[in-house]
Amino acid sequence: MNPSKTALVLIEYQNEFASEGGVLHDGVKGVMADTGMLANSIATLNTARDAGVSIMHAPISFAPGYPEIPAQPYGILAGVRNSGAFVKDSWGAQIIDAMAPEPGDIVIEGKRGLDCFASTNIDFILRQHGMTHLAIAGFLTNCCVESTMRSAYERGYHVATLIDCCATIGEEEQRVAIAKDFPMFSLPMTGRDFLAQFG
Repeated sequence: MNPSKTALVLIEYQNEFASEGGVLHDGVKGVMADTGMLANSIATLNTARDAGVSIMHAPISFAPGYPEIPAQPYGILAGVRNSGAFVKDSWGAQIIDAMAPEPGDIVIEGKRGLDCFASTNIDFILRQHGMTHLAIAGFLTNCCVESTMRSAYERGYHVATLIDCCATIGEEEQRVAIAKDFPMFSLPMTGRDFLAQFG
């Protein structure tokens, strides 16, 4: 990989998931602890940034009252609404301090669902910057990470998914996504293996 043509896409490293007190943290903290996900993510981010990889943060947020979500939601978006998670400008919607954007990073605006490509201009930004390779990390492994991975693959990007830098709501869900789904649409690898490609 050429760092000047590679982007690290960091999905939803927000307090709701990644911090004690976040309304969804209890659901993911087991997998986070088992894999060392947060420490691995921090190390990968810092080293990738130093190597010249483009850093893209993809947080999700909703206006108070969730007008962006249907009145009768189901599935994961029902869980978000019912829990009161990711309200714009709230503590829960903030990116955690350890993964906070720095000057030169890009924060992708407008994520309202699972796939980063669906409701944002990430594809436009990637192409404007000449990106051909993506590495994807974050929450949830079998939801937003997987949805974004599939879309990136369909759009012709060279996709890596960082298996020790993502987490979801259970060990079985994590295992199946990484073992069965990730290899179909990406090159699964650890954060360390991703970084090793830059010498």
